[in-house]
Amino acid sequence: MMSRMTSWNDAQYLLFANERTRPARELLARIPLAAARRVVDLGCGPGNSTALLRERWPDAALTGVDSSAEMLQRARRDLPDVDWVNADAGSFTSSEPVDVLFSNAMLQWLPDHARLLPALLSQLAPGGVLAIQMPYNFSEPSHRSMRETAGPWAARTASVRTRSPVETPAFYYDALAPIASAVDIWQTRYEHVMPDVGAIVEWVKGTGLRPYLDVLEPDERSDYLEAYARELDVAYPPRRDGRRLFSFPRLFILATR
Repeated sequence: MMSRMTSWNDAQYLLFANERTRPARELLARIPLAAARRVVDLGCGPGNSTALLRERWPDAALTGVDSSAEMLQRARRDLPDVDWVNADAGSFTSSEPVDVLFSNAMLQWLPDHARLLPALLSQLAPGGVLAIQMPYNFSEPSHRSMRETAGPWAARTASVRTRSPVETPAFYYDALAPIASAVDIWQTRYEHVMPDVGAIVEWVKGTGLRPYLDVLEPDERSDYLEAYARELDVAYPPRRDGRRLFSFPRLFILATR
């Protein structure tokens, strides 16, 4: 499936830049470091979260890592003073100890978190912080309908993701607490106000819906999107002013070495 995946689209991703950046801001605000010498944004995308890190630590050596050349092209244009690295975030290793290893809405794409998160923590300098935010929405209507929307594509879409790589808070605590000096875990459920169902579809087309569209034949995609939108129309009904509340839970983790 991965070989068929289309390129990441920075413009599609940034349609809801403010909403996507808000969790990054809230994660960043909880990092208890006044100063940082070396900061890495793992899975930096088009650089919207990296810009926040630059504001917080203007003198730090800042590196943005992403596997998408398209995303990095946008990031380089907007933030030319950052060291941008085109690499797989799951295997990236810093050449020097890191004070802040930041990852906003990326690790949910990678498997084996029991191995991955301790490996990331090991790259920190003493007192350094691993800061992670991941969507916690595998069972939400928006994502369940990606797998379950009926049609001739059903067998293919059902097999895209049979389980979520994002585990429970207790799982992450047990993985990190034995090797961290402190672990802070919390959840936030955002209620994004959207003008209509079409806006929700456009949101997920920038991220979670991509693998499902990639397994479809080109002439199936419009039918699938129409059927998927009908599912969302029921799951996220209009409020009294006609708008929709797009409920979006996220999981946050801070681990200090």
